[in-house]
Amino acid sequence: MLAGCGAGVGATTNKPYAPNEAQVLIENGAYGSSRGIHIPQAFILGPDSGSQLAWRGSAPIYLNILNTAGTPDTLQAASAGSMGTVKITAPIQLPSNQLVNTGKPAPQIMLEAIPKSLRGGESIKLDLQFANAGIMSMNVPVVTRSREFATYPPAPNATPPATPTATPSPSAPAEEAH
Repeated sequence: MLAGCGAGVGATTNKPYAPNEAQVLIENGAYGSSRGIHIPQAFILGPDSGSQLAWRGSAPIYLNILNTAGTPDTLQAASAGSMGTVKITAPIQLPSNQLVNTGKPAPQIMLEAIPKSLRGGESIKLDLQFANAGIMSMNVPVVTRSREFATYPPAPNATPPATPTATPSPSAPAEEAH
């Protein structure tokens, strides 16, 4: 109890949990890499809470990328192995020392043809191909469109949760009049 009081009002326990892979590029015990690419946030936007992304559906991938290499780089391609096809609308330019958000103003990276329904909470391994930094792998969580993610546009092909339907019960046969 005493330790909780000492944390103050800025304690991380006072903030909502935002799942991301802030340490996805830890190499040789250091954050980022010797190749200068830092990704402080990465997630795949899944369905609304309680829903699921349909089989063969698609979902946007959001990455915040910081290139600290000193020279510009480009995110050229990405793959997700057997978890679908990753489409990048155009190569994403990464100027030196400038944070790039691949989801604004609109998502530039989509995971398509997902081979199974996703509900949120899963992780998908992505391999990112950079022009200068080469290939970097990371596990990216699928987050539901709720709380701080509720303002993002809905994932295409999301199916709402099944709601139980009432089935009429057979009525008793009318008694014959005597």
